[in-house]
Amino acid sequence: MGGSKTSLGFLVLLPIVLFSGTSSDAHSLSYNFTIDPQPRDGQPWCEVQGEVDQKVFLSYDCGRAKIKYMSPLGEEVKSMNAWETQTDTLRDTGDLLKKQMPDVTPEKHIDKGSGPLTLQARMACWREDSGHTSASWQFGFNGQLCLLFDSENGYWTMVHSKGRWMKEKWENDRAVTDFFKKVSMGDCQRWFQDFLLSWEKMLKTTASPTTGPSTMQPMAPDSSYIAWIATGVLAGLVIIIVLACIHYKNRRLCSPEALPRKPKLCWLGSFCSSA
Repeated sequence: MGGSKTSLGFLVLLPIVLFSGTSSDAHSLSYNFTIDPQPRDGQPWCEVQGEVDQKVFLSYDCGRAKIKYMSPLGEEVKSMNAWETQTDTLRDTGDLLKKQMPDVTPEKHIDKGSGPLTLQARMACWREDSGHTSASWQFGFNGQLCLLFDSENGYWTMVHSKGRWMKEKWENDRAVTDFFKKVSMGDCQRWFQDFLLSWEKMLKTTASPTTGPSTMQPMAPDSSYIAWIATGVLAGLVIIIVLACIHYKNRRLCSPEALPRKPKLCWLGSFCSSA
């Protein structure tokens, strides 16, 4: 499955819009997974970072099942019943991503001098001002955004050639697709609703310096897609300018000074009569 160019542009812009800030009613919850198939000594093979409205509230080591609370936001909800099921689900997600890596890693893109690629995934769920909730996934290698998954409609969108194997494998694997949809549309949104009751007052008063810095390398869309979006914006501005010029010219043609003695039919159907 794949979306049109319009939906592609929207999906590429979605992470920028979603994580650029939220209003008092719109909030977002995200979990950033980093899977390293060959970690160095002492380094985790799976690390998850949780963020609410861009504020880091936890860091979780999937392999050692160790969790660090990065801000008062994490301390506020760690005693909730949903907390234990959350860490179990995050560990299961890390295990799934690790098992899938041999089948989805683009071997021809691996730099043998620097070792195997690191897989990154971002699961996000958010509530809009209208109250509607949505969810999505982003996947990439070494900070390069490669693949997008719309959890609501099940669309997979490749944004970089490194994501081709991943897309072909996962969009034809019902079990994997269902897992991603279940975790993002079900688990993530359920945690979001439970935690938000404790978080909302804190989110209005907690300044960003009290939260820990993000340790996940941001995934960037391919430059060709950025160029496509920029071209579309530029084309829209040109159209607006042309229409404004035509409107201004038409008003001048229809002004009393420009009218002949006999009635004249003006452009766009406006009838101009002489004084």
